[in-house]
Amino acid sequence: MEERMRLDLPSDGIAAASETQLETTQHEPVTWRDFVQLAKPGIIFSNSITAFGGFWVASGWNVNWLQLLYTMIGTALVMASGCVLNNYLDRDMDIKMARTQKRALATGKISPQVVLTYGIILGVIGLSGLWLLVNPMSALLGMIGLFVYVWIYTAWFKRTSVWSTFVGSFSGAVPPVIGYCAVHPTIDAGALILFGILFLWQPPHFWALGIRRMEEYRAAGFPLLPVVRGTYVTKISMMRYIVLLVPVSLLLYVYGYVNVFFFIAAVIMGLYWAFLSMKGFKAEDEVLWAKKTFIYSINYLTLMFIIMVITTVKQG
Repeated sequence: MEERMRLDLPSDGIAAASETQLETTQHEPVTWRDFVQLAKPGIIFSNSITAFGGFWVASGWNVNWLQLLYTMIGTALVMASGCVLNNYLDRDMDIKMARTQKRALATGKISPQVVLTYGIILGVIGLSGLWLLVNPMSALLGMIGLFVYVWIYTAWFKRTSVWSTFVGSFSGAVPPVIGYCAVHPTIDAGALILFGILFLWQPPHFWALGIRRMEEYRAAGFPLLPVVRGTYVTKISMMRYIVLLVPVSLLLYVYGYVNVFFFIAAVIMGLYWAFLSMKGFKAEDEVLWAKKTFIYSINYLTLMFIIMVITTVKQG
């Protein structure tokens, strides 16, 4: 009974704070920055790096710059659509979390109808641009990724299952494949390797955030793995993905897409992530460890794709 009361208090506090905030923000003018934040620019930026990397690897330095521009804009718009629609579907949960309760939709600053329309328009423009200006394969991949992220992940698994992170990883792994298939519109070894890298990267990345914000997710009612199964099981699961990520990333070298410098960097960065994750089993401050691990995972992905671009083997 005491434990139940302890867990409920943060939720009540968040609810009270959100009601007060709602009253003060409903009358504030809506700005363009609010619409930018709805699209989650941080997520778009990090995933755009992977789309760029996929395009570059497929090009082998023989870059069609106009096609690259069309690909990046179209992919960014599709991702923005997914993020906006994610905000729309999660608006009731966002109110309960300190990390998300200041979003324009959660506070009532922008109406749900406007956000829904905004998200649909972004998706239509993005997919149309990929279809007409890049190729149908990139548009099809964008459509699949958008559908999985919005309907399978956000609307279904995120609220009902600990498998939500696994399911969401399918859509999160699509951007580099869109970039790759913008050049080579076939799902070959390069596309599958890029998909595998992003797919394996996402669960340990997100579970680190989940441990860091575990009580917020618990209060909001999200059945995230650390909330349902605990941090020990989550750390074991993180290690499984990281251990697989190292050899999968090395396949880019094995198949001749990058040179040996990428091989060396991928080994060092992957093993250090594994080492950092193992330290979590003895961490006295799990929140601090999770924060460091989460930040490292972001830096790992960014640096990995920068090195991938630099070390891409020239074709022709």
